[in-house]
Amino acid sequence: MVSNVEAMKSLGAAIAIGAGAIGPGIGLGILVSKAVEAVGRNPEAVGKIQPLMILGMAFTEAVAIYALVIALIIKFV
Repeated sequence: MVSNVEAMKSLGAAIAIGAGAIGPGIGLGILVSKAVEAVGRNPEAVGKIQPLMILGMAFTEAVAIYALVIALIIKFV
C-alpha cells in the first residue's frame, strides 16, 4: 500500500514538472526567435532589444522553477 502512494507521488511529480516545463520551453523559443528577428530587421536596436529579451527569459524561466518546486514538494512532502 505504501508503494502505491510513493508511485502516485512520483507520477504526480513527473506530471507537474513535465506540464510545467512545456510552457516555458515554448515561450523561450518564441521569445528568442522574435528577438533575433527584430535584431535582424533593425541591427541598431540591439541595445534596446537584448535587455528586454533577457528580462523576458528570466520571467519565463521562473515559471519552470516554480514547477520544479511544486514537483519536489509533491515528491518529498
